[in-house]
Amino acid sequence: MTELFEPSDAHDHRLALRARHAGGLLADGNAAGLLTAADVHVATRTAALGGEEDERVLLAVALLVRAVRRGAVALDLDGVRDLAPLAWPEPDGWLAAVRDSPLTAAGLLHVDDGLVYLDRYHRLEVQVADDLRARADLDAPAVDEDRLTAGLEALGGDHFSPEQQQAAEQVVRSRTAILTGGPGTGKTTTVARILLLLADQAHARGERLSVALAAPTGKAATRLEEAVAGELAALAGPTARPGAAELARRAPRLAGVTLHRLLGWRPDNATRFRHDRDNRLGFDVVVVDESSMVDLTMTGRLLEAVRPQARLLLVGDPEQLTSVGAGAVLGDLVEAATTTPGLPVAPLRTNHRSTTHINDLAASLRAGDADGVLEVLARDTDEVGLVEVDGTEEAAGALREVCLPAARSVRDAARSGDVAAALAGLDSHRLLCAHREGPWGVAWWNRQVERWLAEDDEEHGVAPTYGPFYAGRPLLVTENDYTLDLYNGETGVVVPAADGRLRAHFGGGRQVAPGRIGALETMHAMTVHKSQGSQADTVTVLLPDADSRLLTRELFYTAVTRAQRRIRVVGSPEAVRVAVAARAQRATGLAQRLAAARR
Repeated sequence: MTELFEPSDAHDHRLALRARHAGGLLADGNAAGLLTAADVHVATRTAALGGEEDERVLLAVALLVRAVRRGAVALDLDGVRDLAPLAWPEPDGWLAAVRDSPLTAAGLLHVDDGLVYLDRYHRLEVQVADDLRARADLDAPAVDEDRLTAGLEALGGDHFSPEQQQAAEQVVRSRTAILTGGPGTGKTTTVARILLLLADQAHARGERLSVALAAPTGKAATRLEEAVAGELAALAGPTARPGAAELARRAPRLAGVTLHRLLGWRPDNATRFRHDRDNRLGFDVVVVDESSMVDLTMTGRLLEAVRPQARLLLVGDPEQLTSVGAGAVLGDLVEAATTTPGLPVAPLRTNHRSTTHINDLAASLRAGDADGVLEVLARDTDEVGLVEVDGTEEAAGALREVCLPAARSVRDAARSGDVAAALAGLDSHRLLCAHREGPWGVAWWNRQVERWLAEDDEEHGVAPTYGPFYAGRPLLVTENDYTLDLYNGETGVVVPAADGRLRAHFGGGRQVAPGRIGALETMHAMTVHKSQGSQADTVTVLLPDADSRLLTRELFYTAVTRAQRRIRVVGSPEAVRVAVAARAQRATGLAQRLAAARR
């Protein structure tokens, strides 16, 4: 993403006043809204400590800090020239200046294959590539061919297509594998059967398989556990094929956890965990769902902790938004897998859901076909539709029609003390925004929905509610809280207890006084980024103006694929076209690093 900021006034905190007075490339970049004051100050301080005076190198450092902050691992000096109309340095001389800089000699910067890295991210990328190559170089796990053939036959049928069987067999034969596919392609179905096949292989050796199910957020981890458990229960049911029930009885114990919890959160260190190279995880199989959300740092920590002989299965959709942190690991691995033996990708492409129009919309998005996307939206069926609006005032009318009834149903259930109905109502509708702030942002529309609820109360003669917490307030946890057993991405709702005190309720019967939760957001609306790992029956996507730099195909696709039954897009056709055409680009070298090792 290449968004520039626009200063609110001459005293905007993003403006570096000292740089303005000093002039030069940093001042120009700051004045253009490309570099913030923080970027400038980190660059100038680093240069002062390292004895660097060349303003071209200072500009590269500032841009590198900015790039990492926005999700890149490295900086491509050729690729930044279109970001803003500056007097950019000559490309070859610029890269040479960075390569010959005292900062590079001191190891603070690295120039590798034309990319500029901060030392931390260079070491991380090299470590991840080395660990993946080491896993790929291991001998393939032993497979009892007869049991595998019998297991695939027992688990086959209408709910296990030849494509899924092929993917499962590929994963069983691999120590490290990637299972990819969009919503509805049967990733969870395939994972459940993979685990049964692996459990059967372990049973033949007289062993019991131990499995960890993990995901980046608590919501995604819970969904993974519930979905896999549901598949296993169905396989043990009376309609299962002969032999499937016997395999299902050998299913390993399963519990979905966040990656932070799996690796062992440490209160004294935000980037290190209890499990590492010296204290490996004890599981035979580690499955990580929603892998597109896993950044480079977490991938490095995971690879350090997984035993070399253990199996690692990464599951995800590489077309979705990449991680909030630096890196685009899943996409890099999928790209590199074609040249990296021992790192197979098992793709699932056939959509098994009955939501034909949503499937068509997602397929057009993946193909980058803007005309196709608009054609599907123009069908205006029970599944898909485009509400054309010009500005936020028109958007308000369209959004009130869908957001108020959904919020009202949650509020009414909460006021009646029906916790189950209130929690279920959270997943009936979701408003997704690209922005956090401003008239197109989450904060604006959360306040707007609360105003609509207040007006609704007034119309019905109900006294307005004051205070930060109220019955029916939908909650989104934004940080892990191990003390309260609450995790980033989990959703809940405020419901009054019998004594009138308000309680925040979450899945699994957990409840807590809402004031004890440190990192919370209201969830009448949420960003597309935070929606990853969750789904809702109906999703309304609010597209900002066509000139928004946040509009990308990955963002639009992620929003669309959160919907299980209906997707409603609120915006202009121009915004749709821009979103389909723009790709989210992150400078990384992981795919090239893995490919180069195999040449």
